[in-house]
Amino acid sequence: MIRNPILPGFNPDPSFLRVGDDYYIATSTFEWYPGVQIFHSKDLVNWDLVARPLNRAALLDMRGNPDSCGVWAPCLSHDGDKFYLVYTDVKRFNGKFKDAHNYITACDTIDGDWCDPWYVNSSGFDPSLFHDADGKKYFMNMQWNHRGAGTGGNPKHSSFDGILMQEWSPEHGLTGPVTNVYPGTPHGLTEAPHVFKRNEYYYMTTAEGGTGYGHAVSLARSKSIWGPYEDHPDLHVVTTKDTPLTTSPIQRTGHGQYVETPEGEIYHTFLMGRPIQKRGSGQFFCPMGRETGIERGVWKDDWLYLETGGLVPRAELTGLKDVVSRVPKKRETQFKGTELPSDFQWLRHPHPERLFRVDNGLHVIGRESFGSWFENALVARRQEHFVFEVQTEVSFEPDTYQQAAGLTHYYNRHKFHKLLVCYEPDIGRCLRVVSCLGDFADNELTWHGDAVAIPDGPVQMRANVDHADLQFSWRMNDSDWTPIGGTLDATLISDEAGFGEHGSFTGGFVGMYAMDITGQGREALFSHFSYTPHP
Repeated sequence: MIRNPILPGFNPDPSFLRVGDDYYIATSTFEWYPGVQIFHSKDLVNWDLVARPLNRAALLDMRGNPDSCGVWAPCLSHDGDKFYLVYTDVKRFNGKFKDAHNYITACDTIDGDWCDPWYVNSSGFDPSLFHDADGKKYFMNMQWNHRGAGTGGNPKHSSFDGILMQEWSPEHGLTGPVTNVYPGTPHGLTEAPHVFKRNEYYYMTTAEGGTGYGHAVSLARSKSIWGPYEDHPDLHVVTTKDTPLTTSPIQRTGHGQYVETPEGEIYHTFLMGRPIQKRGSGQFFCPMGRETGIERGVWKDDWLYLETGGLVPRAELTGLKDVVSRVPKKRETQFKGTELPSDFQWLRHPHPERLFRVDNGLHVIGRESFGSWFENALVARRQEHFVFEVQTEVSFEPDTYQQAAGLTHYYNRHKFHKLLVCYEPDIGRCLRVVSCLGDFADNELTWHGDAVAIPDGPVQMRANVDHADLQFSWRMNDSDWTPIGGTLDATLISDEAGFGEHGSFTGGFVGMYAMDITGQGREALFSHFSYTPHP
């Protein structure tokens, strides 16, 4: 069976594509580098990461981008000859303006070197590209209206000003008139257009209702690609906006794309959240952020519906034969060779040699402070489970309080917990636990407990996350683990914390960090990193 999410952990805005017998899904990466994750599957059950195409400065440079900016909503397509990838690099988040720049890159193979990009426009975000049967290509994006009332954390309908369309070609770029082809349904916040053609109709799916619990996949159709588009009888194909959190493990569904299998089966991807409740409270939170799910559909009267009826997707899809789903296993990384394993990413920077290198361990080069949008030396992997354990070992010898390195549970510059090897003048080398608890006053910090003096030598660090609870521990020379910092609130590492569901678009990460604000680049050596999921 297929179990949702099919791409666990932070993997939102799934663009879905079939080429022959191969299926691909491209997802947003926001401020994480390299940009865009592309997954491959033969059976729609088991998916493998095969490419992160935006991997050099010519394609993507996000230094200075605010949190939850960067790469929004890619669209992956194929015109029978090449793969095309459309993406946005968003440079501003709060306020009236967005500064969203749209690009297209192409490649003969999914895992090859993608070409330097064509710049397309900056009129809005969530672009896509449709290849029609006559060879023409059509570029679409939502139009952002800065005269509306939209802000980064609280978008308003008046800022979402319809779906623009224009012809595009690699040789000539955008040509012909810019046409606003679809205003959206009354649900509003219309974005993420994807067009496909079936029989005599062009169909346009859009994401509506924002990125939170009111999200939805909407559908409209027209006999001309230019419209006018007629709304679906139910307006939406997928949504959980009217489904209580206590009755469905899947929430926040929206933003996906349609694919038909060679056998004629219908599937539609969607982003989703898995909210869990903090014990003893009514608070729900999604530590993995927005993940990717999939559902089967059926056609009736030339309209697409979910196979089971209604609008709420299933957690499990039965009916597949001879397909075995992989069991999650411990991931142990020793950092051999010179390449960073594909589990890991870093923040914003197109020149990773400034931040780290792999050479008999992971050498993280201390750079700017916790909240930097330019050179933040953090190498991390996604949280994919509600209960898990990570371990690492760090060798680091600071000689000033301006240097620190260690293990972090991280969402963004306003939402993190860190266990650090640092330095206090009256103590020397020591351990400290620090958090930023969703504060917005210039990265306000909270220190947990007193500094713990430690002798020279490598320090083993551990983080245990159990739903809403995080506990750091440490030891040296394989002695017994010693807890440090108390039980911390892991609900902080979620979309709902801080700016909230419309202001936080990524998900939880765990990783290795170094800071040296003296500017001398003091290095921390991490010998290994393990991630162990628990039921």
